[in-house]
Amino acid sequence: MLAKCYSAAVSGVDAQTVEIEVFSTVGTSSFAIVGLPDQAVKEAKDRIPTALKSQGLDSKKELDITVNLAPADVKKEGPVYDLPIAVGLLRAMGRVMNEKLDEYAFAGELALSGEVRRVKGILPMTLEMKRIGRRVMVVPFENADEASVVEGIDVIAVRSLQETVQFLNGTLVIQPRRTDLSFLVRGAVDTGEDFSDIKGQFAARRAIEVAVAGGHNILMVGSPGSGKTMLARRIPSILPSLTVEEALEISRIHSVAGREKCASGFVTRRPFRAPHHTVSSIGLLGGGARPVPGEVSLAHRGVLFLDEFAEFPRNALEVLRQPLEDGHVGVSRAAAAHDFPSRFMLVAAMNPCPCGYYNDPERHCRCSQGAVMKYQSRVSGPLVDRIDIQIEVPPVKVEALPTMAKGEPSAAIRERVEAARAVQAARYRGEHGIYTNADAKGADLPDICKLTSVECEKLVRMIGRLGLSARAYDKILRIARTCADLDGVECVSEAHLSSAFQMRHLDQEQNSCWI
Repeated sequence: MLAKCYSAAVSGVDAQTVEIEVFSTVGTSSFAIVGLPDQAVKEAKDRIPTALKSQGLDSKKELDITVNLAPADVKKEGPVYDLPIAVGLLRAMGRVMNEKLDEYAFAGELALSGEVRRVKGILPMTLEMKRIGRRVMVVPFENADEASVVEGIDVIAVRSLQETVQFLNGTLVIQPRRTDLSFLVRGAVDTGEDFSDIKGQFAARRAIEVAVAGGHNILMVGSPGSGKTMLARRIPSILPSLTVEEALEISRIHSVAGREKCASGFVTRRPFRAPHHTVSSIGLLGGGARPVPGEVSLAHRGVLFLDEFAEFPRNALEVLRQPLEDGHVGVSRAAAAHDFPSRFMLVAAMNPCPCGYYNDPERHCRCSQGAVMKYQSRVSGPLVDRIDIQIEVPPVKVEALPTMAKGEPSAAIRERVEAARAVQAARYRGEHGIYTNADAKGADLPDICKLTSVECEKLVRMIGRLGLSARAYDKILRIARTCADLDGVECVSEAHLSSAFQMRHLDQEQNSCWI
């Protein structure tokens, strides 16, 4: 007898429909799976018969079983097809009596005991099943919360193969899982480390506020102990709440990567990724034999913090150029090409030289000028040019710490950031994927940053004097626009342009090898 059911194959952060055909007949006990399966899919022929026996669902006759996974030219990977193949086989054997399997979709790995285990990529699979009109998605119990954020499809959580059969036959009622994603992401912010712990560093705090408000990349250069890492670690406490669309974008990436998320099964807070400086270029960008998202994609719509920036391998840093510019990563392999979103806010921190005390007012630098230049050259000029805000973080005098007042709390800063983001959301409404000034199209800058002829002339003159690139010109305009948004004004003023220039510290360094 022939039976059909549906599942999906994950490709990048999307999924493609897979039709599973199962044919069984009395024969010599053979089990074949065709349709470009990988090794994990092929091993289903050993897992499924044992799971059926453990659940008392096996046939008493010897069967020849053929499973076809269509389309046959798409690579099928992982144990996600165990449950749909088992359901199709049980339908072919007459154990599942449901005549409307074409309205259902299935995904799940089977244990030898018949237990249904969680799988990767359940969110994009559920979205694909909704797109093609499936009415019900049957998933492992551990994946149910993640899948249930998709509206318009009933998500049924099962713990075992026996439960699945009873549900399909109508002898067990399982209520569809429902999750209100908008309720979960509303107000879900990090309340851990607070900016009130930081004393002094007013310029750096302001630069970080501007960076977060506009989604700008930021590089902090300073002596050891000046507070660069402390500042960066508190950025999550001022990040704005996610929108529902952003939460779905991020959750799809983490679902494909198989990363552990919050108890609800999906991401409700903006990611903050901080890989060690020994990370490889593939670890940052993504890839591998079976391409998975890298750190730049796992930080999508959040923060990628690279501490000890100059200590990262040069080839690893250089792969950041394209994601910073385009907001996505293309990973090409012989079998297929994958595209991963990667619109993140880069936060980098580094020392100015090997000993760390170049230009420090209190400590003597032991490095030669050549050593300083060589150290700074580990970060290329083209990469630095793509970083919007570049500031120096001077050390705070230890003797002044006991008498210094606490800094402004994160809640107050976050309130201003949220207000500025709301202005930007209204400005870019209707433009797909654009939420912040950092994301805005270059062609739109003259409209969103209206300058008078005098201001424009001053800006061009200063750009020429410093020898900056056209990209730096755009960056300064974007930063100035964010400063105006934080001040709650429509027009970009000369003061906003001046503030933006002050946040391009490395452009003004006479001896910097980056110029």
